Amino acid sequence: MAEPAGIEALERIARDHGTPVFVIDHERIRHNYRRFRQHLPRVQAYYAVKANTDSGILKTLYDSGSSFDVASLSEFRLVYELIGHLPSEERQGFIWDKVIYAHTIKSDETLRELDKYKPLVTYDNPDELGKIRQHAPHAGLVLRVDVPNTGSVVELSSKFGASPGEAAELVKDALELDIGVEGLSFHVGSQCVNFQNYVQALQILAAVFDEAESRGYHIGETSRGGRRRILDIGGGFPVRYDDSVKPFENLAAMLRPEIDRLFPEPEGFEVIAEPGRFMVADAATLVAKIIGRAVRRGKTCYYLDDGVYGTFSGKVFDHCTYPVRSFRRADAGDTRLCTLFGPTCDAFDIISEAEQLPPDLKTGDFLYAENIGAYSTASATDFNGMPRAKVVHVNR
Repeated sequence: MAEPAGIEALERIARDHGTPVFVIDHERIRHNYRRFRQHLPRVQAYYAVKANTDSGILKTLYDSGSSFDVASLSEFRLVYELIGHLPSEERQGFIWDKVIYAHTIKSDETLRELDKYKPLVTYDNPDELGKIRQHAPHAGLVLRVDVPNTGSVVELSSKFGASPGEAAELVKDALELDIGVEGLSFHVGSQCVNFQNYVQALQILAAVFDEAESRGYHIGETSRGGRRRILDIGGGFPVRYDDSVKPFENLAAMLRPEIDRLFPEPEGFEVIAEPGRFMVADAATLVAKIIGRAVRRGKTCYYLDDGVYGTFSGKVFDHCTYPVRSFRRADAGDTRLCTLFGPTCDAFDIISEAEQLPPDLKTGDFLYAENIGAYSTASATDFNGMPRAKVVHVNR
């Protein structure tokens, strides 16, 4: 959306709808889904709903053929609304085949609510297994295994995943409770720029599959009817926020032969993944307005009508930087390092202290930030009574 025509369209949207405004490009979402499937043709994409829960995004991915990874009852219900028009048998089939509840820790109340849908859920410890047996005995299980997260922007291994050494025992524990374990999963951490994490994870899970089978604990025996042997390679597929991130195509080229070598298709492995950021990060642009300006210690400061308690929340929770640009083109010599503040009264609300912008922008001028579709509006708040960004959809 950084081409001149795109810039003009963004400015027009901002004038028509007011700011802050969050513009979602659905053609980019479709492009990202096609790209994922093209380069990992064996891998079914389960969109990680937590990345952006906008119902329009979910509908576009549903229409494109996506499956879904949910991590709360609220997210499950968003997906359920998508399939509400289906006959009951088809609806149940979709839940069985195309939804995974990939949060390993669930409340008793959540499990009881989920049980009637007989979903696929993850676990990683004996206590969770006991809860599932008591409150959701009709669920199918995927065991999440701890793998290296070295080099990922958001590390997850300290919070989730059974150690590889205890994984086979957890499979046995489930089978002894008459709950089928349908597969194994891992997550290398969000925005994984160390591609070796995936290679090591695949090798670790292959060893767990082999150990379980050698001990007579058959992964793939489902208590929900039928047989599935799932390898879930999780998420973490990186977005090129800048040129330091290697292209997804490079990662896919490493993964394809390794998956085929360790998990041959003729042996019945069903390979799934949970891309979230990959699908939506570059599919949205934020337009914000300058609502005030000041010069402090010789430095120009702009105050915007969105900040880190709003759409820029990814700066805090996702450790992400979103370059902010002016609609007014300026030569490098006409820009200065400026500070950008959000609209709240909290001094923590700093978007950037080193943004290269023209120093003579005025109140009412627009600025924009690209690649802000993931973990941004999803974690925005209403702190200080500041309204969240309006959402506008294009190319639906």
